Amino acid sequence: MTTLQTGLGERLISNDVNGKAFTELPIIDLTALSSPNLEDRKALAAEIQAACVDVGFFYIKNHGIAEEVLSTAFAQAREFFDQPLDKKMLVDLHKGDSFKGYAPLMGEQVDPASRGDVHESFDLGSDDQALGEGKKTGNLWPPAEDLPAFRPALESAWDSIMALGKRLFPLIALSLNLEEDYFAKYLTNPGSVMRVLSYPPQFGEVDLKEIGIGAHSDYECFTLLCQHGDVQALQVLNAAGDWVQAPPIPGTIVVNLGDQLQRWTNGVYKSTIHRAINRTGKERMSMPFFFGTDYDTLLEVLPSCISPERPAMYEPIIAGKWVEQRLAETYIKVDPVTGEKI
Repeated sequence: MTTLQTGLGERLISNDVNGKAFTELPIIDLTALSSPNLEDRKALAAEIQAACVDVGFFYIKNHGIAEEVLSTAFAQAREFFDQPLDKKMLVDLHKGDSFKGYAPLMGEQVDPASRGDVHESFDLGSDDQALGEGKKTGNLWPPAEDLPAFRPALESAWDSIMALGKRLFPLIALSLNLEEDYFAKYLTNPGSVMRVLSYPPQFGEVDLKEIGIGAHSDYECFTLLCQHGDVQALQVLNAAGDWVQAPPIPGTIVVNLGDQLQRWTNGVYKSTIHRAINRTGKERMSMPFFFGTDYDTLLEVLPSCISPERPAMYEPIIAGKWVEQRLAETYIKVDPVTGEKI
């Protein structure tokens, strides 16, 4: 195990268990997910296992989410981001204690060596998830009179992606030789967040202190990333230390593992470092859905992932405490006009 310091704290990079110097991400067809035949589902889980061990990232196709649901959400997000800054700041996430709402350009800093991340974002989640003592993760929505279709479009996307995420957990369980319903008890009210992101184009020489989003790993179980259009920005770090492009592929969603699943599997499954650099000359939009467990879940290494040669490398931690800590370290308060830290 090696470490990388990011704006989300010091991260263990699990590259000691068959990590590959991959040059592209695998594409996994989810058609067999609906098969009544257990052997078909186990075969699909074996593909998931190989991707989780070797790469930590993969595309999925035939995932069941209607393209119209995603395109409508992106269209409404575009309308939100096109508003004047003062309108967007009505739902500044710093107005609440839930890390939900709008963050302006440079309002995040996942890499502490950077000057901030060059994107805008709008975050939402479930209104009844408790995060931290006395806190409720309530959403901040723009006024309906300004954007009447915004909330319905994003909630529709949320519902569809949440349903897909729940269907993936049995595959994860099978891939770990667990019963298909093993994780069900941790998913009664999953602690998840969906974001829509707008990355302006950047020009000239690449300055790694000021890119779309700095090098980081995600902190939930896995992320379902919907990429809009054909704008390339996502880059994934392989075991050789090379950055591999992960371009949008029509009809697919990118899946990457997060820190919670890496902790659960004792580093056997990879929470892979990635970043976004938009040098295309066009705006990039994406919609990641960070799928986590119930916030009261105790994350401790699965017994099947411990051996005399590989003792537990992670201390147990409550999922909600982990998420809250990471969110607090990520968001910075900036002047939305100048981009300077406040």
